[in-house]
Amino acid sequence: MHADGKGRLLLVRHTQSVWNSLDLFTGWVDVDLSEKGKLDAKSVGVKIAGVYNVDIAFTSSLVRAQQTLQLVMDGAGIQGTPVTEDWHLNERFYGNWQGKNKTEMKAKYGDEAIQAVRRGYAQRPPAGESLEDTAERVLPYFAESIAPALAEGKTVLIAAHGNSLRALVKHLEKMSDEAAPGIEIGNGELREYVREADGNYTRGATFHP
Repeated sequence: MHADGKGRLLLVRHTQSVWNSLDLFTGWVDVDLSEKGKLDAKSVGVKIAGVYNVDIAFTSSLVRAQQTLQLVMDGAGIQGTPVTEDWHLNERFYGNWQGKNKTEMKAKYGDEAIQAVRRGYAQRPPAGESLEDTAERVLPYFAESIAPALAEGKTVLIAAHGNSLRALVKHLEKMSDEAAPGIEIGNGELREYVREADGNYTRGATFHP
């Protein structure tokens, strides 16, 4: 617990995966981090070493987020922290686009059509989830399983994915549906949010690999 008694929420997007390096839509396909991703995750951990005393950690059911979490904690020297893995924090499900090359898909369907889904809020890929769908599973899980620890003044680390974190940041920063798709969180970026006494969250420090 910090001296000010305020909860700290640390959000980190998984570092580069093998499929990120190939520019493929990944979604729920379970792929490992690339070698670069592993090094970057450890680097983020080194940068937060001694800054935070993490009380509890959460991650998705996908190995790239789990590996990121473990390497960040290794780099920071964090040991013995309870970790919960849950599918509610998974990346957006990309349906029929999973495993497809993003550049080739743009060439086939047009950049505008692809971007309407990738950077829209309610638009879905074929047989997949919209960002809105993703938020509808992430936010109730956050409210029930994570927010109470923050209200107690604990420091919580979440390692998840671009879209699951985008949905959460929209909530924390009280952003509109239209603004949410424009939230950019880089691979390996770690953001701090401070829970204030009124239950609102203030953006704090940011760390990069």
